[in-house]
Amino acid sequence: MPHAVAIATPGLQALILCGPGSSFPTFTANPDENPKALLPIANRPMVWYPLEFCYRAGITNITLVCPPPAAEAITTALKTNPFLTSLPFPRPDLLAPKDLDQNAGTAEILRLPELQDLVTSDFLVLPCDLVCELGADKLLQAWMVKSASLEDLVGDPELSHEPRSGGLGVWYQTKTATPIKGEETDFVATVPLPSSSVLPPKGSLFPDMAKLVYSTPTDSLKDLVEERKGFPTRHALLRKHPRVRMLTTHRDAHIYIFPHWVMEFVKENERLETIGEDVIGWWAKAGWQKGLSTKLGLDNVLRRPGSDSDSENASPSVSTPRKLTLNSTAADEPNTVVSVQSHDSHSQSSSPSRNPAATDTEAPVPPMLAYIHPSQPTAAGPPPPLIRRVDTAQLLLQISLLLAKLPSLEESLPDDPPPSPFAHARKVAYPEGVKPRTTITKADSLVADNVTVSEKTSIKECVIGANCQIGEGARLAGCLLMDGVVVGRHCKLTKCILGRRSEIGEGCVLTDCEVQENLLVESKTEAKEEKFMSSSGLEATEQELKDFEDGDGIPSDEDEDDSAED
Repeated sequence: MPHAVAIATPGLQALILCGPGSSFPTFTANPDENPKALLPIANRPMVWYPLEFCYRAGITNITLVCPPPAAEAITTALKTNPFLTSLPFPRPDLLAPKDLDQNAGTAEILRLPELQDLVTSDFLVLPCDLVCELGADKLLQAWMVKSASLEDLVGDPELSHEPRSGGLGVWYQTKTATPIKGEETDFVATVPLPSSSVLPPKGSLFPDMAKLVYSTPTDSLKDLVEERKGFPTRHALLRKHPRVRMLTTHRDAHIYIFPHWVMEFVKENERLETIGEDVIGWWAKAGWQKGLSTKLGLDNVLRRPGSDSDSENASPSVSTPRKLTLNSTAADEPNTVVSVQSHDSHSQSSSPSRNPAATDTEAPVPPMLAYIHPSQPTAAGPPPPLIRRVDTAQLLLQISLLLAKLPSLEESLPDDPPPSPFAHARKVAYPEGVKPRTTITKADSLVADNVTVSEKTSIKECVIGANCQIGEGARLAGCLLMDGVVVGRHCKLTKCILGRRSEIGEGCVLTDCEVQENLLVESKTEAKEEKFMSSSGLEATEQELKDFEDGDGIPSDEDEDDSAED
């Protein structure tokens, strides 16, 4: 399908991080041959979606970053997969740093020498599992207007007195009409941006933009609340921002627009392990917590060459955190927003003058902005564009079935709204392969090329990959079949995910099951909520999960207490 270029973005680079896929144990037990980036979402390789996101905004300097063992499989797919070869030129580059292993944190990836040499300008970081209908051009516009520095954008040394450019991240609501049980969420705290007398342009993201002041995975927050018997709210935060909006059911989309100085920040601080929890989380705190910018090494990174503010750093004093007890049940409710109002006698704008030495020596911390994607449509408006991470099997199935409901291009009429960028050309790509006396609900199904469907079959709300064979009398409902699957006669499959080239024997009845690639399920098998994997695949998955760990972040809570004012 055509890819309209909405905005020219000279110099902006894009990094798409292609991880190991440990959350898909059934389908990535062998990540070298079947990396996560190539798992199909609605019959397209997963990595197609972030690539399309970049090309739609005119970003063509794109690099895929993956561990060396996965490089061959991804390189082959870039050359042979019809969806990837149909993307515009220039083709994305592939980088497989020699020291990148399956357990590296995202910030550790940015610290690798190959990445440090590669990134020479402001850059965009995306996960390979991102599905985003929202245009990157709108995010870039919001970043340029609200956070980018003119000196950084145009490189004019006469503007060197300006502060450095800030960053932008995206968060979306997980409590949708069809929520996924156990989906990861993040705890996000924001404050309003300065008001403007100029009305925002129609369709801009400005009304949903805010400044990020706190961000951490919800699991980390729960551990902190359990340890401290409440949520410790810092006096420094409440003095600088008397009203704080806290979101508990949103998730970090891992879409980041970063100024180039972030690469130096990550390089100089080896304690940063992940982007979301460490780089973003501590950057947001440094904007209001005195002394933290110095402790993180941000002062030296943010000062422009020739800056006059090179005096000694002030010694931060110690404060006692104020406690705010969050209702344990409210934190799990959808759309929970907690407004915090400081009643301190020092909560007015006079507080920055309390430590003039620190103010004089610390470089101003650029804002880390948060775009909070709306979950509900505006009055009489269309539903908001889809933004989701697809990093579990449940999400793989749900998002594939959701995209299958999009009208195809051949169904679109001239007076209809523009089709989704994810719409397929046809719902049934090879109608010649479908025998008479079959039922396929085209409104909610996708059937790819070279699929043969025998008589008396029923296919409802399914995504069928290329080269699949569906036997006579089979009944499929709410299923995802990857390429080359064979389904035997009179099988009944409900809410199943079948890996590439797997085979389901005659008369099987499977519900909520996953089947590994190249695996045979014997005839007459009946199973519910089962994962069919080979013994070698199970062993590999157990070892992978054992080895996989996320970073703990920096600094510790005790260090944070010692570095704050009050």
